[in-house]
Parts: sequence; structure tokens; C-alpha cells
Amino acid sequence: MRRRRTRSEREPTIALINIVFLMLIFFLVAGTLATPLDKDLRLVRTADLAGATPAGALVLHADGRMTYEGAVVTSTAAFVASLPETARARVRIIPDRDLPASMLVTQGRALRAAGAERVVIVTEQGLE
Repeated sequence: MRRRRTRSEREPTIALINIVFLMLIFFLVAGTLATPLDKDLRLVRTADLAGATPAGALVLHADGRMTYEGAVVTSTAAFVASLPETARARVRIIPDRDLPASMLVTQGRALRAAGAERVVIVTEQGLE
């Protein structure tokens, strides 16, 4: 004899179908938000580049030392004064990861007070 399933014993296949359908719609919409790149385009690879200090950037070390292209910098005022007039428009600094934020802000303000028009902080992502 066959046993009949009651309503509570049925599998909720309609609910599963609805969930799969909604997921399908979501991924169709999410996949078409970004415009595709040209098929002929080949992007530049930067994974093999060495992480070197960019030229013309003031390096702030974790212990508070400052260097510029390998030479020790004693004061921010002397550093800005030694820069050509065109380089004073944008001074780049590379802080050490362990440099306290208060010291970074203090050095940034000192650079602005010494005559730098804009102070740009170079980060790890900017170097990649």
C-alpha cells in the first residue's frame, strides 16, 4: 500500500525555486553594472615592479627621522627652502607604517607653514 504524504511532509521545492530565481536575477543585474573593457586592451602589470621610494618624496621614519633621496633632513623649513619653486606646489611625503598619526599631522602642518602649497601622503597602494 502506498502511503500518501501530508501537506507538512512535502518538500518546499517552490521556495527553493524562488530563491534560485532571485539569485539568478541578482547576479544578472550585478554582472551588467560595469561596462566591459575592450577585448584588444591589455592592462599594464605592476606586480613585478620593485617597491622603491619615488623620486622627490620626503620619507618620515617611525622614529621621527626624515630623509630625502637618502640624505638626512634636519628640519621641514630647510627642506622646503631647498626645493625649487615648482616643487613647492606639491610636496609628497611617505610615512612609515609605524609612525604615530600625531607626528604625521605635525610634520604635514610644518610643511604647509614652511611654504608647501599642498602636502600629499603616498601610501602603499599608491606605490603599487
